[in-house]
Amino acid sequence: MLNMSCADRQVPAMLEAFIPELRLDSTLQELSLYDFQVEETDLGSKIAQMLEADPLLPGVILTDRDQFVGMISRRRFLEFISRPFGRELFLKRPVRALYRFAETEALIFSSNTLIVDAARKSLRRSKELLYEPIVVQLSAQTYRLLDAHELLVSQSNIHELATKLLRQQTQSQLIQTEKLASLGQMVAGVAHEIRNPVTCITGNIGFLSNYAKDIMELVSAYAEIVGESEQIDQLKEEIEFDFLQEDWGEILKSMTVSAERLTELVTSLHTFSHMDETNLKAANIHECIDSTLLILKNRLKYGIKVTKSYGDLPLVKCYSGQLSQVFMNIVSNAIDALEEIKGETGFAPAITIETEIINSYDGDCVSSDLIQNYVGGDRDNSKLLSLATHNGDLSSESTEKSQNHSWVVIRIADNGPGIPPGIQRRIFETFFTTKPAGKGTGLGLAITYQIVTEKHKGKLNLHSTPGTGTEFEILLPLI
Repeated sequence: MLNMSCADRQVPAMLEAFIPELRLDSTLQELSLYDFQVEETDLGSKIAQMLEADPLLPGVILTDRDQFVGMISRRRFLEFISRPFGRELFLKRPVRALYRFAETEALIFSSNTLIVDAARKSLRRSKELLYEPIVVQLSAQTYRLLDAHELLVSQSNIHELATKLLRQQTQSQLIQTEKLASLGQMVAGVAHEIRNPVTCITGNIGFLSNYAKDIMELVSAYAEIVGESEQIDQLKEEIEFDFLQEDWGEILKSMTVSAERLTELVTSLHTFSHMDETNLKAANIHECIDSTLLILKNRLKYGIKVTKSYGDLPLVKCYSGQLSQVFMNIVSNAIDALEEIKGETGFAPAITIETEIINSYDGDCVSSDLIQNYVGGDRDNSKLLSLATHNGDLSSESTEKSQNHSWVVIRIADNGPGIPPGIQRRIFETFFTTKPAGKGTGLGLAITYQIVTEKHKGKLNLHSTPGTGTEFEILLPLI
């Protein structure tokens, strides 16, 4: 009688050594698949010999003239030949005789099925079938067997990987939040320290201008009273008095413009630094955008045209500092994309910013369903595991409610190279970046997505066509 050998009992430990390094999106074809097929006309003893020779073999695939019929597992085979007269009944007869008794419903998956999906469906089987092998279809008539234990071990490894990634992401977000809060406090402090001397300069320029006029009038009066004087004329020539009269006013004008720009920059830094806000406050969205553009002016001045088309927006309750960071991340990415092809002949790099109010919205944001597949509908875990959660499965009730809202829409578009479709679905994933090492952290758009969707209960959409450009659409609900 064919019994389970010591090697058979060691199968689980041996299988673990064969589990490859897995990812969240690993598929069945990455696991160990067994190829042992017998024809219906072969004798049952052939199966017995193969199972004796290979303790890892989970079963056999049954064919009829090379056409798939079904499978017989090791467990079922041993069960039937262990019965009274089982060896005489099944080992010396064609396999089809055994298959009539040992046939079970086979669970068949294509080779590109995600391991987490296959494991979930496998665990839904009845207790009797729980450890039956899985049939994996590689092509139209090519089938392999996958040991159920290996599938569950792989699923467990992926679960550990997901937990690790979740922990890393949570830690990274906390670190990033602390850094941004510290940066905001520092910038706010610097802005406050600069504001006082700038206010002093701005306020005294007016007095200086009036004093200059008074001095010039006094000099003119002296000239009329004293009359012609060779000594005075020589002094005027030495100090270039005529040029001094003209240039004095121009210097004061340039000082006024510079002081005003410095005041705007300080105000922008102060607005941008409100990263640690705890309450929603009414803010002017256009001022937030303008402040961001002013901070980025040094990067925009080299041939990138910015066109603004602002609608009539009310004050919006928001975290203005965090929204400024959103605008900063998106505009900075647009500049990076434009700089890649800025030198091409005939290309005029441009960024367009539009704002408006709409009364309803039906669209979906760009989604990444990889980790959503893993968590199997758990929306809370999905948000933690991936910032790129989907909005396409909302109930009709919530969808109807969202359509009754008014939304503030901000669209930031560039005419750069666009984003390939394969990358678009991952664009909001934490740590995902296409930039070279040292130039991108993969956190900018992930944090942007979090600020818009979680902090402001809004939506962040991506529309991009390779070779045409990219547009980010930010929707903020009007409360």
